[in-house]
Amino acid sequence: MTVVRDPADLDLSEFLRPGDHLVIGQACGEPPTLVESLVRQGAGIGGLTVFIATSFSGSFTPAATAGLRMRSMGAIGALRGLTASHVLEVIACHVGRIGPMLESGALRCDCAFVQVAPADRHGNHSLGLVSDHVAAAVRAARVVVAEINEQVPWTYGESIPGSEIDYAVEVSRPPVTVAPTRIGPVDEAIARHAAAFIGDGAVVQTGIGAVPDALLRMLSDRVDLGVHSGMIGDGLVDLVEAGAITNARKRIDTGVSVTGALIGTRRLYDFADRNPAIRMCPATYTHDAAVLARLDDLVSINSAVEVDLTGQVNAEQHGTAYLGGTGGQVDFVRGAARARGGHAIIALPATAKGGTVSRISAALSGPVTTARSETDIVVTEFGAAELAGRTLAERARRLTAIAHPDFREDLERAAAEITKRGF
Repeated sequence: MTVVRDPADLDLSEFLRPGDHLVIGQACGEPPTLVESLVRQGAGIGGLTVFIATSFSGSFTPAATAGLRMRSMGAIGALRGLTASHVLEVIACHVGRIGPMLESGALRCDCAFVQVAPADRHGNHSLGLVSDHVAAAVRAARVVVAEINEQVPWTYGESIPGSEIDYAVEVSRPPVTVAPTRIGPVDEAIARHAAAFIGDGAVVQTGIGAVPDALLRMLSDRVDLGVHSGMIGDGLVDLVEAGAITNARKRIDTGVSVTGALIGTRRLYDFADRNPAIRMCPATYTHDAAVLARLDDLVSINSAVEVDLTGQVNAEQHGTAYLGGTGGQVDFVRGAARARGGHAIIALPATAKGGTVSRISAALSGPVTTARSETDIVVTEFGAAELAGRTLAERARRLTAIAHPDFREDLERAAAEITKRGF
């Protein structure tokens, strides 16, 4: 039986034990009332370990998390501040593996903090803004605490029966929102090169940020685009209203945009509310290789910190600075490359740090997120390098050609060494 608690008098020690591991709904599905209570009371309970995949609320600052052991799959959103202060432990994993790791116990979950919409007439709570691994956390947890927020949209897809909620906190407050990023000339140039690979009927996967936002703005003249993505933002609404997104040509999930997370503004949330053309699915579906392979003309667009001259992609770390994460990049790179007519695009600016560092590099400064054997197309503001089926020497030449001109001379020398060796 569900116990309802007043958010003003919530005492987490009623259900949390010292040493517990918590899994918290991520991104715009983060339950803000529960998180605020955790920040105030967590250190007093003692020994709590918190896993959250991404966070945009701003609640998890280095000062606020003192006394908590914070873990994530990467430094995405506000979590970057935790890595900069060395108070975030990174678990290297693909998005599609989080759910299975929760269910197997490899990723421990004693308590799940989730945000849901009010129950429907059958007593089921829509997961609202984020699906991904929420249901897996609920199944794995000893205790499930749900923030039932009447301002969360009711979305089609996964839901939680009210009987699975142990403690409920009923609120009415705006969920976390993420405003569109300011788009600059470099973002527009990158997006223009990427858009050339997206034709009528293509199925698009992209993230959030300036380049994805710029790209979506360039697709309003396309016909019968589809969407199958780990996350979608406000750009989806623009393309549906323009008539560009219909999902009509998808072999599976025809007529439906599939995603695991809605990350945007109230405009997106209102559009998704009770909209059968949007379906929220777990990451075991959105990122599944067999599912992605059935999506003809799937085009994935993912970002990176840097790419080396053989095509190795680092989307995580530059030197001692942890900037990103493994995320779903590898899942979609593999899926799009194997889909009939598909393309996997890695899109990044040619330089960083005010133009002083080339992001096309002779050697990576951090880990390999996507192996060179998986890399298909790399795009910067200077063009697109198609790498599939090319020798390492040819890859080096093509990648040098899309680097910033200020760095091409050094890269050409490194490329010449690859040509001389053959590898």
